[in-house]
Amino acid sequence: MPPPTQDSLFARQANQDARFAPLPERIRPQQLSDVFGQQHFLGAGRFLRVAIETNAIPSLIFWGPPGTGKTTLGRVLATHSGAHFVPYSAVAGSVKDIRDIISRAENDRNLYARHTLLFIDEIHRFNKAQQDALLPAVERGVVTLIGATTENPSFSVNAALLSRCRVLEFKPLLPDDLVQIFQRALNDDERGLGQSRVTVQDEALQFLAERSHGDARYGLMALDLAVQHALATAPDAPVVDLACVAEAAAAKTLHHDKSGDAHYNVVSAFIKSMRGSDPDAALYWMFRMLEAGEDPLFVLRRMLIFASEDVGNADPHALQVVVAADAAFQRIGMPEGAYPMAQACTYLSCAPKSNAQVRAIHAPRQDIQDRGPLPVPPHLRNAPTQFMKDLGYGKDYRYPPDEGGHAKGETYLPPELQGQRYYLPTNNGIEERIAKRLAWLRGETDAPKKDTP
Repeated sequence: MPPPTQDSLFARQANQDARFAPLPERIRPQQLSDVFGQQHFLGAGRFLRVAIETNAIPSLIFWGPPGTGKTTLGRVLATHSGAHFVPYSAVAGSVKDIRDIISRAENDRNLYARHTLLFIDEIHRFNKAQQDALLPAVERGVVTLIGATTENPSFSVNAALLSRCRVLEFKPLLPDDLVQIFQRALNDDERGLGQSRVTVQDEALQFLAERSHGDARYGLMALDLAVQHALATAPDAPVVDLACVAEAAAAKTLHHDKSGDAHYNVVSAFIKSMRGSDPDAALYWMFRMLEAGEDPLFVLRRMLIFASEDVGNADPHALQVVVAADAAFQRIGMPEGAYPMAQACTYLSCAPKSNAQVRAIHAPRQDIQDRGPLPVPPHLRNAPTQFMKDLGYGKDYRYPPDEGGHAKGETYLPPELQGQRYYLPTNNGIEERIAKRLAWLRGETDAPKKDTP
């Protein structure tokens, strides 16, 4: 028989104190049939369902937002596989701790034929040395690793460890799944709220499910608060109605970490909405960032870049609008600063688009890298001294103002790059007029009706 573990020694005390645990912890599912959501890998015939049924669970990385069942599923997998479940938080972790856990796991495997499922919460907080310490044990099967993270593992988990694990993306729970979770908590006399005998209106549960935004932990905590409030205010006939739930679930913090996957996804949606000329979507994503606590100056910087990168000379006023919005915001701050920000956002979204300046940046840089510093043509060189003039500097240079503003046929690029075109105006907005003028300046067409764009 294996020696008693810390889990078994304190299991009785933990059960006695369970009534003091938060509701989400008390009603955490113990078996797979009680797990809701994540049917894209838990449904019949899906990857993890088959792995569980065949007792061939590999090392996994659980990636997803809070409250979607990552820890719960880790415990359920340990139960189904008969493995020894070792939960560990990466927040206070060290390389020594990891090596001690692996040593005990190896001992359990060799002496008692007992496998260890090591669940590491917030694995993205492990540094490279800590993650590397896991590699041999994972590779040799000493432990089955399940790492949980809210951060994109391609950013936060090193490649060597990631290649030894299967990544499963947890999605926010659907409102229908959340309603079932709430009802199970209300009907559970032993671990849930069943003994409260409180009446909960259907519309209140539905409202709470929608307000939880896919987070079961948040929803259960709010439900517990609503039930306790109902018991305190009407102990003889407690009722949880819409108003009671609305107060308990006053405001859920938006998931937006400013540096990880959620941040980049929302910023990407914001930029692509403006690029796609959808002011409504652009406003939505912009205020998603602001409501989640994003720095408004960051949003303004993104719009300043967009004004040149994606609008450019198709509407030169776009840059002026955003510069003015940035200056106005820095004078008035929030909340009124949202007005110039929204004005800039809608202007950029509705403006004609051009990425001609993107090529105008990259193409000449590429020629410089490929060809090196080509000599300046003699007629373009500065000739402040007679000696330089004698060398031919500035010879035959034609002064455009003396020729009506345009020295037709003159060249300004090095001979090796003659005919190269870096700036190719589009046919959008003002750039259409710029394109026509350039064609005339190059002698490709007759003079345009309007000589200036």
